[in-house]
Amino acid sequence: MLAPYFINDGLLEAGCDEAGRGALVGGVYAAAVIWDPEIALPGINDSKQLTKHQRNKLRTLIEQEAIAWAVGVATQEEIDRINILHASFLAMHRAIQALQQIPDRLLIDGNRFTPYPSIPHRCIVKGDATLLPIAAASILAKTHRDEYMDRLAIEYPQYGWEHNAGYPTKEHRAAIARYGLTQYHRKSFRCLPEENLFVEKDSVKGV
Repeated sequence: MLAPYFINDGLLEAGCDEAGRGALVGGVYAAAVIWDPEIALPGINDSKQLTKHQRNKLRTLIEQEAIAWAVGVATQEEIDRINILHASFLAMHRAIQALQQIPDRLLIDGNRFTPYPSIPHRCIVKGDATLLPIAAASILAKTHRDEYMDRLAIEYPQYGWEHNAGYPTKEHRAAIARYGLTQYHRKSFRCLPEENLFVEKDSVKGV
């Protein structure tokens, strides 16, 4: 069982996490979840450690039982304009802003965050594998983004987005080589033919 809180002082903690940061397509999604530490949720874990069926089942329970939850999105245009790191923080801020209850403390998965006005935060590396509120946020961010990618896959079935969620799998890279980029691809990521990989332009020395 994951820990239900970071500090047991009676204050409301909101776990925050994102999904889609390493994808080549579409927006980055983030979720914020305020969880009642008195309510146990067996089976919850980092969304990457769960099957799609498990994530969807837990999503229903999280949305039913959470004190408050919300999802925020930063679009691929925003990613191209401000870079993926800052877009991830923007999506988190939007999720926090959409919460129906204001938390006393934010628990952020990872080691960096742009502070949200008037609410203190703690960055926790691998927080999605140790703290229930962050794990819950990771599940909501992942499942909501997967739904979005499923809708895009109907429009562009040749890229296999319903399987790869827009990440640079062999299937996805082959489809890009054959069909080119769509309007949903992040233009700030470029192909390195010698490595057959996609990377963000800012991460390439000299670009």
